[in-house]
Amino acid sequence: MPTIRAVFFDIGGVVVRSPLLAINAYEAEKNLPRDYLNVIITNLGHDGSWQRFERGEMEIRSFYQAFGRELSDLESGKKWYQGYCASKGMACPPLPAHLHIDGRELFGRMMRESASYDPLIVEAIRCLRASGKYRVVALTNNFSGPFSSLDQSELDFLGRSDGPVPCSMVEMFDDFVDSSSVGMRKPEPGFYLHGCARNGVRPDEVVFLDDLGMNLKAASKLGMHTIHVPIGGSEGALRKLEAILGLSLIGEELNSSTEKSKL
Repeated sequence: MPTIRAVFFDIGGVVVRSPLLAINAYEAEKNLPRDYLNVIITNLGHDGSWQRFERGEMEIRSFYQAFGRELSDLESGKKWYQGYCASKGMACPPLPAHLHIDGRELFGRMMRESASYDPLIVEAIRCLRASGKYRVVALTNNFSGPFSSLDQSELDFLGRSDGPVPCSMVEMFDDFVDSSSVGMRKPEPGFYLHGCARNGVRPDEVVFLDDLGMNLKAASKLGMHTIHVPIGGSEGALRKLEAILGLSLIGEELNSSTEKSKL
């Protein structure tokens, strides 16, 4: 295996709590099947409002309107969810006859959900940087550009009173590669290659941690070494990283703690 020279981390669902938890809770409130909304977001593809927002192509209030409208589209939503069930080999549950999704409310819940760090990941990042052996990089689908026009009350609503990306988070890394700042996002290959190029590494010299299979699959195709971080599974993911690097990353005092530190 080539020498590892960098470790790339996703943010939402890895460094901080997954916004998918808020989507699932919202689905339950609306009596929607689990993952109904996420299936729509994924199937909207390159030109969906979520995808455009992460590339910095939409102003946030326009995004709120488009996001709610797309998720409320029953015809497309039912078709895509039925296809999802078929692909999983499972019976399709009852689907909604009427649906109104408030894009601002859902996005706000997602942002507030992801306002807590995973202390195991934070400690691992600290150890990696202290070792001086690796570039430690955030490679994240994010929204810092579209957030720039918001007033303080809206930032507070989103749980981002210190801005979309607090300085303390950026300073955790040697580099913070933000999709909305560079106009590309995961799983677009160019985004990964851009992150590698600006950090002076080849894809096969990188270990990449992410919570989404589609993002890991794209990284793997480029030659990156990938580790899946499932919800609640950061310890297991870090054990895999330890095995690859031969470096201890989990302190025993943190391993026994379930506390989450706030942004």
